[in-house]
Amino acid sequence: MRHAIPHDLVRTQREWTRTYEKLAAHPGRTALRRRLIRLTARLHFHPRLRDPAARMELRRVAWRGMPGS
Repeated sequence: MRHAIPHDLVRTQREWTRTYEKLAAHPGRTALRRRLIRLTARLHFHPRLRDPAARMELRRVAWRGMPGS
């Protein structure tokens, strides 16, 4: 099932991925941890993403546009 994913959610998911990768490369960075927490909350509590299938579709769409994918 395909869900219409708003561009702001795709952008947020891509920011989450980039932040996670930066934090993995530089553990202990408080600013990165806080940013990751904010982005996680924004994605987790978004009403369009209550359905697990919508979450997977968002990740699929976001990964498709990431460099190196």
